[in-house]
Amino acid sequence: MQVNDSNKNRRSMVRLALVCLFLQLALAPNFGIANGRINFGLIYAGVIALTIGGRTGVVAGFFAGLVFDLCTTGPVGLMSLLLTVAAFLMGIEVRNRIAEDFSGSVVLFVMCAFVVSVFYNLAMFLVGQGGSIVDMLFLRTLPTFILTGAAFVPFALIAGKGTAGSSLGGGLGPVGKHSIKYSLGKR
Repeated sequence: MQVNDSNKNRRSMVRLALVCLFLQLALAPNFGIANGRINFGLIYAGVIALTIGGRTGVVAGFFAGLVFDLCTTGPVGLMSLLLTVAAFLMGIEVRNRIAEDFSGSVVLFVMCAFVVSVFYNLAMFLVGQGGSIVDMLFLRTLPTFILTGAAFVPFALIAGKGTAGSSLGGGLGPVGKHSIKYSLGKR
């Protein structure tokens, strides 16, 4: 039997949002490679979309993108659009994909992170915040993609601790101290 504790989901989402907001404001501007920075809004949207999914993931993606847009000098609404679409695509299955298929969920996040990075930096190039296409591709998109993908892994590991069907980091799962083992064979 699966029990959905929505208050636990809300508490976990708020905690994760506060951590990602703090890291976006404190760490991301000060740590980067070339002109690439970690996108903690994308990480937040990805974790929510891959653990809860559905409407919750899409709404979380929109607000994470809006906060990202308000924290940067780019056009307001661009990252909101990109993270909303990315969260929809990652959370379309409405299940805790990180707990069930960790490597597949990381690959899905990395693909979405690449597409979001390309489209965001292309749009920034088109509005005049980039010197050349080489700057856009190799000095902004590639480092942002690599840093965001690498920073996602610890968040995914923490979120994937729960068993299938649980919310963000809901426990130790079947390998915990008090796990119950089911046997259909012997009694």
